[in-house]
Amino acid sequence: MKLLDKKNKIYLLDDNNHDFPTLEMMKDDLVAVGGDFHPQRLINAYENGIFPWFIDDYNYIHWFSPKKRMVLFPKEFKLSKSLKRTINNKGYIVKTNENFEEVIRNCSNIKRKHEDETWIDENFIIAYTNLYKLDFAYSIECYLKEELVGGLYGLMINDIFCGESMFAKEKDASKVALYHLCNQAEQNGIKLIDCQVYNKHLASLGAKEIPREEYIKLLKNS
Repeated sequence: MKLLDKKNKIYLLDDNNHDFPTLEMMKDDLVAVGGDFHPQRLINAYENGIFPWFIDDYNYIHWFSPKKRMVLFPKEFKLSKSLKRTINNKGYIVKTNENFEEVIRNCSNIKRKHEDETWIDENFIIAYTNLYKLDFAYSIECYLKEELVGGLYGLMINDIFCGESMFAKEKDASKVALYHLCNQAEQNGIKLIDCQVYNKHLASLGAKEIPREEYIKLLKNS
C-alpha cells in the first residue's frame, strides 16, 4: 500500500496483501483505490470501517470511509402509522437468505433519484454472492404471494450489520425488510446497522450520522 495522493491521503492498495488504511491514516471520505474483490480483502475492509462504492474507468475500485457515518440503532427505528398498517394488512412474508443473488440483482436494477446508473455491476454481484456462500453476507427478503418484491442485503461484522443496498417493487417492501431486521436484531446479536452515507429516506426511519471515529470505535469494540 502506497500513498497515492499526499494532500487527501488516498492510498493505492497492494495487490500482494489485503491491508487497508487505519483511522489515523484517513482524511477524506475516499481513502483508497485499487485492489480486488478477494473475500479476505472485502472482510478486512469492513472490519476497518471501509467499503467499496464503485469501479472507475481505469478499473480501479474506490474504497470509502465517510467522515460522517449514517447508522441506525435498531431500537431507534421509527415505525410510522402507515408502515404499521402495511405490516398488518398487506400480507408480506419476510424471509432470510432464501434468495440472496436475486436480492442483489434487484438492487442493481432499481433506478434511484440523483443517480444515472448503479454501482452494483457484475463484479459486485459475484463478490458479494461469494461472501454469502462463505456465511458473511445476508439478505432479508420480502415476499407477496410468493413473489420477491423487496429486500436488502449486507454483511455481518461481529455484531454490526453493514447494510449495502435495498429495493422495493411494492409499497413499503424494503421498509418492511428493514423493520424486520431491526425487530429481530437483539435475538440475532445485532447492535447497530451501518447505512454508510446520509440518505433522507433512511433518516426518516430513524438513522442518523455519527463521526467516523465513533463508528470505528463501535466497530472495533463489537
